[in-house]
Parts: sequence; structure tokens; C-alpha cells
Amino acid sequence: MRLLCLMTLILCLALPAVAQDDPTTAIDTMATSQQDAAIAARLQDILGVLGGYTDVTVTVQEGVVTFDGTVTDPADATRLDSLANRVTGVVATRNSVTETAEVSARLNPAIARFQARIEQTIAFLPLLLIALAIFGIIFWSGLWIARRPQPWNRIAPNPFIAEIYRQIVRLAFVVLGLVVALDILNATALLGTILGAAGIVGLALGFAVKDTVENFIASVMLSIRQPFQPNDMIEINGDQGKVIRLTSRATILLSNDGNHIHIPNATVFSNRLINYTRNAERRFLFPISVTRDSDLAAARQLIERTVQGLPFVLRTPAAQVWIDRLEAGGVLLQVTGWIDQRQASPALAQGEAIRLVKRALEGAGFVIPDNIQGIAMVDSAAPLHSPPATSSDTASVGATHETALETLIETERRKDGGTDLLGKGGVQE
Repeated sequence: MRLLCLMTLILCLALPAVAQDDPTTAIDTMATSQQDAAIAARLQDILGVLGGYTDVTVTVQEGVVTFDGTVTDPADATRLDSLANRVTGVVATRNSVTETAEVSARLNPAIARFQARIEQTIAFLPLLLIALAIFGIIFWSGLWIARRPQPWNRIAPNPFIAEIYRQIVRLAFVVLGLVVALDILNATALLGTILGAAGIVGLALGFAVKDTVENFIASVMLSIRQPFQPNDMIEINGDQGKVIRLTSRATILLSNDGNHIHIPNATVFSNRLINYTRNAERRFLFPISVTRDSDLAAARQLIERTVQGLPFVLRTPAAQVWIDRLEAGGVLLQVTGWIDQRQASPALAQGEAIRLVKRALEGAGFVIPDNIQGIAMVDSAAPLHSPPATSSDTASVGATHETALETLIETERRKDGGTDLLGKGGVQE
């Protein structure tokens, strides 16, 4: 029995000690009116420093804090409870503060903030003007450097690339001016935001104008490499014609029929391109058949001698003839010859060579088979060979057609008056 009483006494003595260790549950039994007044005064001073609580009253009784009145912001009323609980001696809080509905009370803080911002702007204005002046000086310096003809015209292969260099210089000086101006204003953190926004906008625009960007980049590469020049005869994806100009979006050709062909630069850059004009020497090729019973060696020699004897055919490379295949009606031969396309038209030269080779074969007794089988009576007295054609009976194969096209192209270039990205200085492939 004594042991039970002793344990009960020890437990009763230990419970208050445990309760005092928890500050959230401990209540001072010695609270006085002076302590309540001190708590109220302390809270009232804190609210006065914070501002926005002019219509809030604080009363404290037995450690219980009561807030009454109105505020303009509901968050200010919610903040009162956590503020009071941090004061020593506060047992509980009772928050009766509400949001005011008076227009004047709600407008006064906004007006005060607006006036404060105006005062800050006025105080900040001299520094802002200095930053703008520095930015203007740097920006104008970039424009002046970019407008100079040198060194851009010297280091660029053509005026188009020189203008791109100038744009890069302008952009670099704009960024430099922004960095310096923001550093003066102690707002360099805004630069990352500006560049990030510019990157997002640039990415969106890049997807929106993907084809235009591809054509522009291709035009830059073509203007640097310059795989063709004005008046060059080229072929791109089956479209053949002479080059009028290269713009920032398309390559413009004049076909042999006199039609304008606009080919996007991305297509020109990424597809197979044939330039027929880059080399002066050009080969023409045509087939011709003889009957199977013909002397093929004699036919080859006669054709080679005839083609090589034409005044417009070059000595080197020499004309060639080879047996291509056997056909139902005879033997097919392939005939080639080389010309200087600056002096002779390839089409006219080929046509004249066909005419004279045909005449030489028929004059030598060779039969050129038709699509039908026929029986021909050959005069045994006919000569086996005929002399090759001479210059006296050879028609003119001058490049009159190409000259006429070049005249049309020059007229088109003067008439359009647009920017041509083909010029001297490019790295010609």
C-alpha cells in the first residue's frame, strides 16, 4: 500500500514537469494585467511598423489576444495569428479582422504605391538616360562600322555575303549595347530573360518559315560556292536553261523555249546539277545503223574520218565510233565528236554531223536500214567509199541560238534590276 502511494506521488510530480517542456501547451499561472498590457503594446508597435493595420485594434486578456477591425488585403488578416503566436506569453488568438469594403480605403494604398513608383522613377531617370546614351553610342558605332565598304567587300566573296557580315556586326553591337546599358542599371539579370524570349521567338519563327530559312541558307552557300554563273547552261532535276540570276530565294533560268523557270535554292543545293557551260569543250553523241552484211571496220573508219574532217570538230579529243549492239534491222553504231561550244552550237553541230555522216555512208554504198525489211538492188559500179565532207559543203553551226539567248538574258537582268548573288570572288566549283 505504501509502495502504491509512493508511485502515485512520483507520477503526479512528473506530469507538470513534462507539460512545461512543451512550449505549445505550457500556460503561465502567474499571468498579470501588466503582462497583458505589454503583449498588447508590443503587438500594436509591430503592426504600426508593418503598415496596413491602422484600423486594427489589439486587446489582451489572460494571455488571449483579440484582433478587431478591418484591412484592405485578406492576406494581412491571416498573417495576424502567426504573428501573435510568436510573442511570449500569448496563450491563444481570436482574429475578428475582416476585409474592408470602403473604396477610399482600398484606393489609398494603391495611390501611395503609385506615387512611390513615380518618385523612384524620377530618382532613377538620370541613370536611365546615361544608360540610353551609352547604348545609342555603341549602336551608332556598329552602324558606322557596318556601313563602311571595307573590310567587308574585301573579305566577302560577293555583295550578298558582305551584307550578311554587316548584319552580324549590327546585331553584335546591339547585344553589346544592351549588356553595357543593363550593367549600368544593375539589371543584367534581364539580359538572360531577353535572350531566352528571343530564342523562343526565333525557334517559333524558324518552324513557321522553315522553307524560307532553308532557301536563304542555301542561297548563302550557293553564293559562296557559285557552281554556275550568269548565261551558264545548267540542268537541275530535268529543268534545263541558261542562268538569269540567283536571288535569296530561288535560281531563275531562261529555258530554250524562252520561259522563266524559278527553282527554290534548297532544291538547287540538295539535288543533282549539271553545268554544260563550265568547260568549253563539249561532246555530241548520236547513233546510226548499218546493215548486218556491211563491212563494220570500213564503216567505222569512214564515219570517224567524216566527223573528224568537219571544220567545227576539235582534233583533241578525237572523234570516236564504236559498235553498240545488234538490232533486228542491222548494227547500231555510236558516234561522238568534240566541239568548242563557245564557237559552235552543240545542237547544230550534232545535226550537221548526222547529215554528213549519212551522206558519206550512202555514197560509199552502205545501207542505213529502216524499220521494214527491204530488198535493194546495188549497182556494183558504185564507189565503195566517198571522200569526207569538206568545209565548202558544211553548213554553218555557229552558236547563233546561244548568242540570242544570252542577249535575252542580259535584257532580263537589266529589266528585273533585282539583287543577283552571283558575282566575282565566289569559290567556283
